[in-house]
Amino acid sequence: MNRNIMKLGIVLVVLYVALFAKLNWIQVVDKESLDNNPINTAQVRRDFNRPRGSILTADGAVIAQSIANPNTNSEFKRMRVYPEGELFGQSTGYFSFRYGSSGIEKQYNDELSGSTFDQQVKSFGDLFVNQENVGNVSVSLRKDVQQTAQQQLGDREGSVVALDPRTGAVLGAWSWPSYDPNTVSSLDKAIAETSWKTLNAAPGVPMRPHFYQDRYFPGSTFKVVTAGVGLQTGKVTNTEPSYPFTNGYTAEGTNKPIMNFGGETCGGTLPEILRVSCNSSFAEMGAETIGPVDMVAGAGSFGFNSSVPFDMPEPAKSVFPTNVGNNQPKLAMSSIGQNDVQATPVQMAMVAGAVANGGIIMKPHVLSEVRNVQGEIISTYSPSKWLTPMSPFAASTLLDDMVGVVKGGTAAGMAIQGCQVGGKTGTAQLGTEPPRSHTWIIGFAGPPGKPPTVAVAVVVLNQSGGSESTGGRVAAPIAKAVLQTALAAQGGC
Repeated sequence: MNRNIMKLGIVLVVLYVALFAKLNWIQVVDKESLDNNPINTAQVRRDFNRPRGSILTADGAVIAQSIANPNTNSEFKRMRVYPEGELFGQSTGYFSFRYGSSGIEKQYNDELSGSTFDQQVKSFGDLFVNQENVGNVSVSLRKDVQQTAQQQLGDREGSVVALDPRTGAVLGAWSWPSYDPNTVSSLDKAIAETSWKTLNAAPGVPMRPHFYQDRYFPGSTFKVVTAGVGLQTGKVTNTEPSYPFTNGYTAEGTNKPIMNFGGETCGGTLPEILRVSCNSSFAEMGAETIGPVDMVAGAGSFGFNSSVPFDMPEPAKSVFPTNVGNNQPKLAMSSIGQNDVQATPVQMAMVAGAVANGGIIMKPHVLSEVRNVQGEIISTYSPSKWLTPMSPFAASTLLDDMVGVVKGGTAAGMAIQGCQVGGKTGTAQLGTEPPRSHTWIIGFAGPPGKPPTVAVAVVVLNQSGGSESTGGRVAAPIAKAVLQTALAAQGGC
């Protein structure tokens, strides 16, 4: 009898251990796959029936919040609303019972729902207090900067990014077309489904956050990278080499020249060729002065071909071709931002930021801090360095050269009275007839004699014209207005 009881006890212990192990396996190892399984609605139902914090901008605008569901017959007691509509739609993303979540809602879901380890530990001390254990997420984005970007870009397809180069904090990130996440997040099945189908079929893919998930030919704005690589390697200075005055450059291995815009003749040293955006000189700089090994490594040092540590879901990787070792024509074209070079607007804002910040690229981010419902800080984002593509000396040299482009070159439209402003235009020709192009401008601004405090990138897609002046004419006024708004928020120049 005792032996049978002992055997039974052993079996029960083994079963208990097996059950305990399986339960922990499900809760820990299989948790993510089960949560993301589209046929598992338990996770979504749980999230929708629990409190959820708000998302607020740096200037105090509420851009996402949960309110009481007016439909008392619904299984959901709360509904997610977005008071600013499309203004922040691509940043906040949506929080939908049917379609999951995106944007900040997805990236900081645990913080918003009070599910992080720190929040859970804190909740143990509040067991007998009637309060919601959620996190209110404050972001670095500003409503005033966002509104300026929206107004300036208008109904032209494109993106605007403004950031603080000293910290990597994104101050504004607007793309058109955008969308209103209220409809996708609606608890009304018909409204949500109709909106989802309409938006996914709409031209321009409105729900896609173009400012960090889409890549475009950067055109002549990439010449800032080429110049930075030349300066950093010591192969280029502000006095040497002096490139020949010509209307085009023909690389070894081809008889097709890379022409300057409008067949213009240009050349000289770095400050001059950057000021007028001389294709022939920069093509020769990349193909011959710098060479393939240093160009590929240098582009990589600026973040190209690397995963971007941006605290948003699935940021796109900007690319610079690596198969240029035995292809001088391709390297020449790539050195002026054409061929297979592609960059996101966030990436090009970081390029400008590297020049502004002494050669250091900070990790881009939108999170500022998380607070509980009592207003106590739960966590704060700590800025950190990502890359150092240039020495302080190289960055200072390039900064002065970019200031020269605004003072008397293609980016003159960015000039702001009383501020130090540097910039570089870009026109990525699309090969159409009549000519159309993606028009760019990147740059920075701040108080004279001090490090710049705002960096910006603007791209306006599919514009008529193909000359270098197109970027200055189309994109420069947008960048100027955004810089002015961001600088005003910082106290001005």
